[in-house]
Amino acid sequence: MTPDHLSPALPRLGFEWPEGPDFIEELHNEWLITNGRGGYASGTLVGCNTRRYHGLFIPTLEKRGRTVLLARLVEHADVGGKTYRLDSEERADGTTHEDGALHLRSFHLDGLVPVWEYQLGPARLRRKLLMTHGENTVFIAWEHVSGPEVSLRLRPFPVDRPHDRPIPSRHLEATVVLRGSQVELRIANDVPPVRLRMYGSHASPFVGLEQTSAVQLYRVEKARGYEHTEVQHSPGYFDCRVAPGETLALGITTDAVSCLERDPTEVFALELERERRLIARAPPAARTGVPARLVLAADPFIIAPMRSADDAWARSMGQDARSVIAGYHWFTDWGRDTMISLDGLTLCTGRFHEAAAILRTFQHYVRDGLIPNYFPDGESEGVYHTADATLWFFHAVDRYLASTKDEVLLRDIFPTLRSIIEHHQQGTRFNIGVDPADGLLRQGADGYQLTWMDAKVDGWVVTPRRGKAVEINALWFNALRLMATWAERLGHDARPYLAAAEKAHGSFNRRFWNEKLQCLFDVVDGEHAKEDTAIRPNQVFAISLTHPVLHRERWEPVLEVVRRDLVTPVGLRSLAPGHPDYKENYDGDLRARDAAYHQGTVWGWLIGHYVDATLKVNPDVQAARALLRGLEEHLLHTGIGQISEIFDATAPFRPRGCIAQAWSVAEALRVFTKTHVT
Repeated sequence: MTPDHLSPALPRLGFEWPEGPDFIEELHNEWLITNGRGGYASGTLVGCNTRRYHGLFIPTLEKRGRTVLLARLVEHADVGGKTYRLDSEERADGTTHEDGALHLRSFHLDGLVPVWEYQLGPARLRRKLLMTHGENTVFIAWEHVSGPEVSLRLRPFPVDRPHDRPIPSRHLEATVVLRGSQVELRIANDVPPVRLRMYGSHASPFVGLEQTSAVQLYRVEKARGYEHTEVQHSPGYFDCRVAPGETLALGITTDAVSCLERDPTEVFALELERERRLIARAPPAARTGVPARLVLAADPFIIAPMRSADDAWARSMGQDARSVIAGYHWFTDWGRDTMISLDGLTLCTGRFHEAAAILRTFQHYVRDGLIPNYFPDGESEGVYHTADATLWFFHAVDRYLASTKDEVLLRDIFPTLRSIIEHHQQGTRFNIGVDPADGLLRQGADGYQLTWMDAKVDGWVVTPRRGKAVEINALWFNALRLMATWAERLGHDARPYLAAAEKAHGSFNRRFWNEKLQCLFDVVDGEHAKEDTAIRPNQVFAISLTHPVLHRERWEPVLEVVRRDLVTPVGLRSLAPGHPDYKENYDGDLRARDAAYHQGTVWGWLIGHYVDATLKVNPDVQAARALLRGLEEHLLHTGIGQISEIFDATAPFRPRGCIAQAWSVAEALRVFTKTHVT
């Protein structure tokens, strides 16, 4: 990897194709930019949309959530009387327009900003795109690199649909209003106008010549078993030209008119400076190399949630509301993912203020001793069916305090933590509660998936894991021990927490040890009062957490089983090969995918706790760092500069699921810095 323009210490992620890339191959590689509010823009490297989630402008709108407003921009360039097309499309009739690949010569990320270069006969054109941080605003710039003048015809195709909802059968016809230098597209009564403005040395009139597209095919959605065709309507196009050495730009916003009253060149420069500062404030171990690249990869997940209720309580406390998008494109902010990711996303990047804001945001939403499992897109209230997210909350607080020594937050949050423990001991929703007989935490309710292995389709809970799950009780013991420490620090009585921890510790080591397999049962007291002998990665947490619940002499046997059956170059399998439910590949329709989601599929985030556990047994950081090579190589594939949610369980470990996942990035960054050698 050659250095990135942002910093000589930052690995450059990019490709060069002397004759253009292979169209089909590059349909599997995607770019993503975000705005810190949950909004984003995304597509394939060759400019062909393959998902309903692809588009150039997908902002988060109040009460609606993330909404696709500009699906694509058809770009025609005229050079010396010959026409070239910069974008691509795949149609439902089986035809493809691959011009975006034919003329493309390079792609790279400049920091987080995607940059394309096209050879258009004798002319060379560079295009780049960003979302302004904190705004629902996009800027696209075309820089004339060399050759004769280029005329550009830029035709926007606006749509109006929630990004994860079925595609409407009828196309949208937007109303056009010209307001000075701006064009307003009025899409629907409950959607703010989409404002567009051209910037350049020459006039770029908007020509009101309408056009309805051919039926677009979204091949990824077709493979996933979803609606996969769309007809779009364009109200007209911008007629532009750009001379050698000049830059042409298009601004798009649903925010105030003033958002487009800026020089786009300055907007790009400010984004570059913002990204420089992200790296500069990271700890020294994360300022160079792959960790620095992961510092940038972490940024899209930290958001100011678009919930008016959050703004109200946060202002009353003099606090910022912050949360974490679990993954792009379709996840919202999830409690479990947020708490697991907090260390890597915020503490390993020096973003301590945001870490505190995230913890306080979720503290505000505690109900009946539980933090939300997730917040539905566009809604203000969380959904609470989770047995482990709240226990990960204790882990996140622990990591935050270890990094910051913030006694003020500890004093403020301790009453909430105490209440959480009490609710778990007394029993709370979804039959989550301590069994008084052995002090272990049990959970389970018909129709609900309460652990992180939470696949459910058509009422079928694939891995219910009702009973006493191994990682739930590792987290429960860890929380009790942490509470004892914090109680002592604040002058409270720690003895009840120590007593509860001691009881859980004894029961755990007696009940969960599988002598025959020399590892841990995944669930005890499960359905039909059986122990689950499936070999899963959940047992790693009995070693990896701050306070490991498993007896020390059993660590090596457990890790040997995990290494033998579960470890891959890109993470840990969710189930060992050989089990009757094991699935090698995560593909097909929704039911087939969910059947494989936690039944063998590899999860990248699990490598973090596996590294933690192995370093407790063998402090060889070089060997631990070697476990991350597969994820490092993955940065150049699928979501460029990001780490995917999951991978197939067998070679070549094809990336699946979200192209960018918070806990995958966070845990990779955390253990990259943990294994840093000076």
